Amino acid sequence: MSTITKAAAAVALTGRVAGIRAAESVSPEASAALALPLFMRLGGRLPVRPADRAVHETARRSTIRVRGRELATYEWGSGPDTILLAHGWRGRASQFGPIVRELRAEGARLVAFEAPGNGESAGRRTDIRDWLAAIEAMQSREGRFHTIIGHSFGAMAARAAISDGVAAGSLVAIAGPSRARYLVDAFAGRIGLRSGTADVLAARFARGILPDVADPWSRFDGAARPLPGHVPLLVVHDRGDREVPASEGIRLHDAHGARSRLVLTHGAGHNRVLGADATLDAVTAFVTGGLDGVDRLGIAESASASQRRAASTRS
Repeated sequence: MSTITKAAAAVALTGRVAGIRAAESVSPEASAALALPLFMRLGGRLPVRPADRAVHETARRSTIRVRGRELATYEWGSGPDTILLAHGWRGRASQFGPIVRELRAEGARLVAFEAPGNGESAGRRTDIRDWLAAIEAMQSREGRFHTIIGHSFGAMAARAAISDGVAAGSLVAIAGPSRARYLVDAFAGRIGLRSGTADVLAARFARGILPDVADPWSRFDGAARPLPGHVPLLVVHDRGDREVPASEGIRLHDAHGARSRLVLTHGAGHNRVLGADATLDAVTAFVTGGLDGVDRLGIAESASASQRRAASTRS
């Protein structure tokens, strides 16, 4: 996208936000109706980073059919244990390049999908249903997963999928929100909407996405609906994450007690955390040695929840 095109898009977006905020003076319902398409907007596709190009190009490729659409899938390695990678909103499989390199070297087989409108999968619209259906489709094709590793929105979807019955031995949640409602509230805060309008927006979104579920927000809340008791969890989050604050990762970790480990990185942000040394060390230790493997590294948080929250806030 050229500089002129980017500038025009920014002006158009600013105008839409101004219209949404102006409608709030009429009614929260009118404002929420205008805000919903913007909330669900994917934006441009994320390109493959040069550092991840080799992993992207050496993948074995195929497709799966999910909710009437063909999705791109990828495979690396040939070990006996299969690990599923679930990217985030406006993400792609190649973002996991550093993790693929580390775990393939450990003898793991890794598979990934790209949701509609993301990476090389066609489409312009998507929502959480596509992630859940894609994870189920990958399970049907691949069998039980040794581990699911999710980033951001993909981490939230992976947790929900396991709680829904997808068979996985463990979950790694990297930079993921602990609850879907956070996404609505954060969006509303960014464009300056009041809490009442955020409530209406959340209700509209829920009716459109999961109309038959009485309380869809609890379904996607990792504290209200934690993982099954036999599934251990590794949470990795950067203290300075500006998209999903570390408090969300801490909340998810706290909800799982002794069967969770929390690793907080420094200076890696929301996306670069996927390649941070601490992330790679923790993920490799967890996949190969479980919770004990992470403990042996000595990098998991040992402070109380209140101390961790204070440290995160100070950062």
